[in-house]
Amino acid sequence: MKALQFDRFGSPDVIALRDVPQPQPGPGQIRIAVRACGLTPADWHLVDGLLADHLPPLPRGLGLEIAGTVDALGEGVTDVRIGDRVFGPATFDGPTAGAAEYALMPAWAHIPAGVTTEQAAALPMAAETARRALDDLEVQSGELLLVHGAGSTVGEASVRLALHRGIRVIATAGHTRAAALKEIGAQVTAYGEGMAERIKALAGGHVDRALDTAPTGGRIDRADQPAPAGGSLPTLIELTGDPDRVLTVSDFAAAADLGVRITTEMRYDRMDEFARLADDGILVVPIARTYTLDQIQKAAKLSQSRRPGGKLVLVMLNCDHPAALAGKVT
Repeated sequence: MKALQFDRFGSPDVIALRDVPQPQPGPGQIRIAVRACGLTPADWHLVDGLLADHLPPLPRGLGLEIAGTVDALGEGVTDVRIGDRVFGPATFDGPTAGAAEYALMPAWAHIPAGVTTEQAAALPMAAETARRALDDLEVQSGELLLVHGAGSTVGEASVRLALHRGIRVIATAGHTRAAALKEIGAQVTAYGEGMAERIKALAGGHVDRALDTAPTGGRIDRADQPAPAGGSLPTLIELTGDPDRVLTVSDFAAAADLGVRITTEMRYDRMDEFARLADDGILVVPIARTYTLDQIQKAAKLSQSRRPGGKLVLVMLNCDHPAALAGKVT
C-alpha cells in the first residue's frame, strides 16, 4: 500500500510517499481503508522529534485523524462490521499512521449519513481538544467566555460547542472566519492594538473565563494575523481577573510562568457525541483545501504558514466522490 513515512526527524521535507506493508489490527483495534486524513500542527511536531523518546524507533508514519471504511477487525471488536464508515484517531506509533491507504484505529465512531468522510476526518482532534478545554475550564451555561484565536479549527470548534451549551461567547479572529463566527452567534472582534478595550466594550466589563486557542508564533500587531498565545495570556488574565479562569491549549511554557490552566490529555471517549453534533450541523470544522498523498509538501507549507483558512485534509484517490474532489485539490 501507499503511505507517508519518515525515517529521520526534521522539517516536513523528510516525509516521503512509499510502498509499505499493510498494518495488521491488534486486539481492540480496527483497520480501515482510509478515505481522508486530517492534518494538524501536531503532525509537524512529531516529524520534528516530539515524543521521540517515548515511541518505537523510526521509521514512522504521518497523520493522526482519519475517516474511511472498516476493512479488518482486531480480536474483541464487536461494535462495527466490515464496510462500515467510521472516523476517529489513527495509531501513530508504528511505521505507518493515518496518511496511508490503510490505517489502524484504537477508537472510532460511525459516520452519520449526512456527513462526508472529509468532514468526519476533520473532526477528531479539534472536537476533542475543544470539548476537553471547555470541561477543564469549567465554563457554565450563561457565563461569558472569551475564545481567543477562534479562527483556528480548535477555536471555532470551541465556539460552536460553547454556544451549544448555552454559554455566551466573545471571539477574537481575523477576517477570514469572522463572518462565519458572527453567523453562528458569537460576538467577534479582531486581534491587534486595542483588542482588550474592544472586548471590554462587548462584554460590558470583564469576561468570566477565557480560552486561548491561538497558534503560537503569530503576531499581535496586525489584525489579520493570529496573535501569539504567550503574548496574549497576560491580557486574558487582565480580562478575567484571575489566571485560574484562563486556559491555553498551546502555550504551556507561558502558562506555567503565569499560573494559567492547560489541558493535554486526549481521551476520545465522546466520539459518538461528536458524530451526532456533526450530523445536526452544530459541530463543523471548515475544510480549507484537500490534497492527495503526493502533495504533502504543499499541504505542509500552507499548514505551517499558520493561515490555512481552515482544515487541510489529505484524500485518497479512491475516495467517495473523486469527481467532486477533483476541483478542490490544489
